[in-house]
Amino acid sequence: MADLLSYFQQQLTFQESVLKLCQPELESSQTHISVLPMEVLMYIFRWVVSSDLDLRSLEQLSQVCRGFYICARDPEIWRLACLKVWGRSCIKLVPYTSWREMFLERPRVRFDGVYISKTTYIRQGEQSLDGFYRAWHQVEYYRYIRFFPDGHVMMLTTPEEPQSIVPRLRTRNTRTDAVLLGHYRLSQDTDNQTKVYAVITKKKEEKPLDYKYRYFRRVPVQEADQSFHVGLQLCSTGHQRFNKLIWIHHSCHVTYKSTGETAVTAFEIDKMYTPLFFGRVRSYTAFSERPL
Repeated sequence: MADLLSYFQQQLTFQESVLKLCQPELESSQTHISVLPMEVLMYIFRWVVSSDLDLRSLEQLSQVCRGFYICARDPEIWRLACLKVWGRSCIKLVPYTSWREMFLERPRVRFDGVYISKTTYIRQGEQSLDGFYRAWHQVEYYRYIRFFPDGHVMMLTTPEEPQSIVPRLRTRNTRTDAVLLGHYRLSQDTDNQTKVYAVITKKKEEKPLDYKYRYFRRVPVQEADQSFHVGLQLCSTGHQRFNKLIWIHHSCHVTYKSTGETAVTAFEIDKMYTPLFFGRVRSYTAFSERPL
């Protein structure tokens, strides 16, 4: 049926003089969830979605009964989810007919997993001492990018395989030293392609004071802040939506604190920048820390 929402609403209205979203299947002395007020039920549904925007669990919850289906289609839940992803740029629904349709159809990055790419190349080694042969090495490494609904992003480049790295990227408070942290934004340019732009930096570490050479004059080191600017194009492949990121820009910005000057080094996007593909991680949405 094209519109199950209105159909279920009419059925519940005709059956009961007082609208009840659900009824217990078996008699029990315990309090059933159907006696809870609508406001409390909607608050529980916001906990299901959580601050991680786990709308997949909300869709699964809607399959329990007709009443839960109605709650899961509440426009306010989907409106809050859209505002968290696109901010003020989604004030108007046009050209979409509902907030749910906007969230499902409008291009966006995914939060319930990691975008991963694998790069492999052959590197020439040193020649042997007798000059009869030269070794060749096969080098493999991975890139991981994890997006969060609040605009934060993590990126990590390492030779370690996903089995050991993916669990460490569940939160931004990871102990992995090589991880880069920053912010991202979505942009839809004139070519109607959705792009992701991010600025990331290394984790700040507090260096302990060194008193060993405090009586010696040191050569002053020019302090600088380093950041990486990343540009990616968001694509869909097959039945998977928004599951592919293609590199379009990568540069390093070094700003010297003493002069305020910034040196920019742009890297050439070649075959070493392989596309990143999304992989869903169930443990990322296993429990909720905050409601939507």
